[in-house]
Amino acid sequence: MGRRNGLEVDRSACGWRCKELQLSKAAMSGSLCWLRAASLLRGAPLRWGARPLSQAAAGDGSSPGGGEGGRGSRESVERLVRAHPVVVFMKGNPGQPLCGFSNAVVQILRLHGVQDFQAYDVLQDPDLRQGIKNYSNWPTIPQVYLNGEFVGGCDILLQMHQNGDLVEELKKLGIRSALLDAEKDQDKK
Repeated sequence: MGRRNGLEVDRSACGWRCKELQLSKAAMSGSLCWLRAASLLRGAPLRWGARPLSQAAAGDGSSPGGGEGGRGSRESVERLVRAHPVVVFMKGNPGQPLCGFSNAVVQILRLHGVQDFQAYDVLQDPDLRQGIKNYSNWPTIPQVYLNGEFVGGCDILLQMHQNGDLVEELKKLGIRSALLDAEKDQDKK
């Protein structure tokens, strides 16, 4: 038991998590019914890129380690973090998360209508898995970055979703949360 970023947490096999984090549909409801949000977003295309770090260079197709350190180097990881406004380092990919916490992050982003985000499967590249932990000084996966800045993992993203901060952060990126539109629709009824 301890505290991390102001939250009471306990250590689990998958990493740090909020003690109260029980990601059921009810826990993610916020001000909008989770099932309603899921039905609104069902079938929306999701763009993602789960490529090994060795294939994710800064756009020129070369290996990211060339001259700047090996795979998983700080420079390589920084290029990945800054390559897209919303970046998620996760276990598995958005279509098939291999960890409950990674799945929760994807579901939260989907609830907000964030379809265009870059995802990297750390299970495909051990150097990336360790490199991102070193880069952020955060011991667990998933890790979420907005506009190149580390936000946190599942527990922090869930907290931001629940208290409305995620809507504001997405707005700064020019992304309008789908929950705003869904709440308007619900208010009309």
